[in-house]
Amino acid sequence: VQLQASGGGLVQAGGSLRLSCAASGLRLDDFVVGWFRRAPGKEREGVACITRVGGDSSIYDDASVKGRFTISRDITKNMVYLQMNRLEPEDTAVYYCVAEVTLGGTPWRRAFDRGLWGQGTQVTVSS
Repeated sequence: VQLQASGGGLVQAGGSLRLSCAASGLRLDDFVVGWFRRAPGKEREGVACITRVGGDSSIYDDASVKGRFTISRDITKNMVYLQMNRLEPEDTAVYYCVAEVTLGGTPWRRAFDRGLWGQGTQVTVSS
């Protein structure tokens, strides 16, 4: 059972990338899935979260990415995506996807500590 994030790369400011989170051994639609990032010298921060299929279908995102990043699912492909538009140098980080069974009433940024984390993918935005 594992997750794998992919799709990172080097892009100029203002550009776009789409990150993918692929799962093996589990159905992502049964899980809450989050995207987090860690920039050099900074703490890990939550970027976006999407609740389980059949749940309240809520999407949460950080204020810093609102209107620029979109989290979505493709149930048929068992994938979760993070579409990142209008990228800024401040978005440079390693991005991780993580799956958790439920938020359990915990604020989403703190609900994934015990979740299933995938290997990250590097996103570098040049100015």
